[in-house]
Amino acid sequence: MQRRSFLKNATLGAGAGALAVAPALAQAQPAVTWRLASSFPKTLDTIYGSADHFCKRVAELTGGKFTIRQHAAGEIVPGLQVMDAVQAGTVEMGHTPSYYYFGKDPAFCFDCAVPFGLTARQQTAWYDQGGGRELMREFYKGYGIINFMAGNTGTQMGGWYRKEVKTVADMKGLKIRIAGFAGRVMERMGAVPQQIPASDVYGALEKGTIDAAEWVGPYDDEKLGLQRVAPHYYAPGWWEAGPQLSFYVNIKEWEKLPKEYQAAVECASYECHVTMQAEYDTRNPAALARLLKNGARLHTFSKEIMDASYKLSTAVMEEEAARNAKFKKIYEPWKKFRQDQNQWASVAEATMQNYLINAGRR
Repeated sequence: MQRRSFLKNATLGAGAGALAVAPALAQAQPAVTWRLASSFPKTLDTIYGSADHFCKRVAELTGGKFTIRQHAAGEIVPGLQVMDAVQAGTVEMGHTPSYYYFGKDPAFCFDCAVPFGLTARQQTAWYDQGGGRELMREFYKGYGIINFMAGNTGTQMGGWYRKEVKTVADMKGLKIRIAGFAGRVMERMGAVPQQIPASDVYGALEKGTIDAAEWVGPYDDEKLGLQRVAPHYYAPGWWEAGPQLSFYVNIKEWEKLPKEYQAAVECASYECHVTMQAEYDTRNPAALARLLKNGARLHTFSKEIMDASYKLSTAVMEEEAARNAKFKKIYEPWKKFRQDQNQWASVAEATMQNYLINAGRR
């Protein structure tokens, strides 16, 4: 593909020169084999497949000397235990959304998404150029992990519901599969959040264990078949404006790698990051059209629900910052970055996008 060819030869920062000769240098390097534990099942080919692409690119960039074998959720550890496995050295590497570890420390969520947070483009800017990488790397040191960007889904959907939710009152008692800070916000609205891995979501909805579930967006949701058991499909996922996936690497194992292998990991992670969002942006429109054709009922959350969610989200995050020094250290500069980014987006990006959307509806 032209995209892959371009990325393979593109200059990606100061390490690109080393990468250009990495296959040749690798001949003198040791053979290394790692295992990568994924939080996702193989059926989700866009999320799971992006890490598969990463593994192949690392092998190519090192002349086949550095191989990483990916394992789906449940093969080595359950999907929600990937971080623990990397930290303990059970596996050298993991691919996961960091907000799964909200219970350990809510600061993990900044490496993925927080309610009413950054869009995918803004998240990449914050992490790569806005100080996010440095803040998160310092945080992860305490867990013996070094993290890398590993894809973004773009703004996610608000999930599948058995019944319509029009007001905040409709949220009371609602059992919903949702993770991270969003669960805490949902609790404030009277809902009952549940953290359930992807492989178990359909069964929980079908059996009535839960009343609603958010997952990703049309392409992945269609694969899980959620529309068959909860027909009301809501947007937007205000808790995931631009959720970023992460590669976790055990720091001790990272430090053992030759510099050329480390450069290959960094280059391949960037490539994986770009590829995942491009795939979602390409595949979601057709998937949404199929879902609607097959009976899904599309809704947007009411202004009442959005306003209440925003107010409660702000309160929850400010409360966390007041009691959690690690969280506050990231939150304060992140909040300023979000403010600046949204002011800038309102000038050109959002104005242009909104005009095109409205013009297309005439």
